[in-house]
Amino acid sequence: MKKNINSNNLTEVSLAQQVTNLPSTQNEALAEIVRGLYQGKPLLGKGGLLTNLVKDLTQIALQGEMDSHLEEETLEQGGNRRNGVATKTMRTGSGAFELEVPRDRNGSFEPQLIKKRQTILNEELDNKILALYGLGTSYDGIANHLQEIYGVEVSAATISSVTDKLVPMLNEWRARPLESVYAVMFLDAMFFKVKQDNKVITKVLYNIMGINSSGYKEILGFYPAESEGAHFWLSVLNDLKARGIEDILIACIDGLKGFPEAISTAFPRTEVQLCIVHQIRNSLKNVASKNQKEFMVDLKTVYQAASKDSAEYNLLQLDEKWGKKYPMVIKSWQQNWDNLTTYFKYSNEVRRLIYTTNPIEGFHRQVRKYTKTKGSFTSENALFKLMFCAIKQITAKWNMPVPNWALAISQLDIYFPDRLKFRR
Repeated sequence: MKKNINSNNLTEVSLAQQVTNLPSTQNEALAEIVRGLYQGKPLLGKGGLLTNLVKDLTQIALQGEMDSHLEEETLEQGGNRRNGVATKTMRTGSGAFELEVPRDRNGSFEPQLIKKRQTILNEELDNKILALYGLGTSYDGIANHLQEIYGVEVSAATISSVTDKLVPMLNEWRARPLESVYAVMFLDAMFFKVKQDNKVITKVLYNIMGINSSGYKEILGFYPAESEGAHFWLSVLNDLKARGIEDILIACIDGLKGFPEAISTAFPRTEVQLCIVHQIRNSLKNVASKNQKEFMVDLKTVYQAASKDSAEYNLLQLDEKWGKKYPMVIKSWQQNWDNLTTYFKYSNEVRRLIYTTNPIEGFHRQVRKYTKTKGSFTSENALFKLMFCAIKQITAKWNMPVPNWALAISQLDIYFPDRLKFRR
């Protein structure tokens, strides 16, 4: 008859059996630690007293697992026996040690306490690695920190394996449900160097920030793209719709190619506001340095006008004065005029909120603090993992609504009647 063995308690039972066979194990272990401390031996790190204790107890548990395994196979298959040991380095928060993992003749032994290819004994060290990685520490920095503080040597491959635990959380975050209505949405791009097919390429990552009806900022997601276009933006907007967004009042962007067409398809009632600050920067790039100061004085009369009609009149004046000298600059304002002047219809509180993409640019500056140690990422997956960590660190501090939100939302509720949904 097959012997009934509870695999869940296998390690605990075996460990208890092995310790029982040792004379006064606990007292001896405690006495050994005390003697070692008096002799000036370290408690943690390589050769540390606790490290040796962890090693001894782990070794005992593995031997117990092998005893139970051989007993079970004797009953089931008629025989199996030991076949030496395999040595591997285990890393713990107390230090590293060499562990002898027993082997059997049939090759059927699968340790439960220490899995095959496992080199980290507990989650404590994993959590330290993830915490350092989440702060933007490089792989070398993580390895040096663990070596210096804990006497543990950890390879880049091991660190990468541990940080891969972030991937399921990242995927869950990217697919999480969103609120049904966002008052304002900001879109902007970041550029990173990523290794791909044995060469380094520039990867564009588009981040989307939303301000909900309560005035709180939220990163809705990030999307990689090789190039812009209406097709790409439509896929992004459809993803947002699939995650629960039903309406967006105003979208603030930086001249994204194909975006106005895509948003008119996915969210036909959404208004688009091009970033005035980006438009000004792009204009000054094409104005000679000797004329920039005077040109800016005239340009301010356009984007700082009290109304759209005044702005249009001042743009005509700007064209008369500078049009022949800088036709491309004036033409850019004329071609994008409708989307550049959306903010004129609103009160000052709303204007200040939507005339620029500064909120998401501020977020990007904070992200750079976490990614500045990376000359290039080893893969797109590595970029996504660190981006996710940066987002979690940054947004944890977003516990207040944007400034003057009470005034802004009361105005938006008038401009967009029956479209805002307030939390009760």
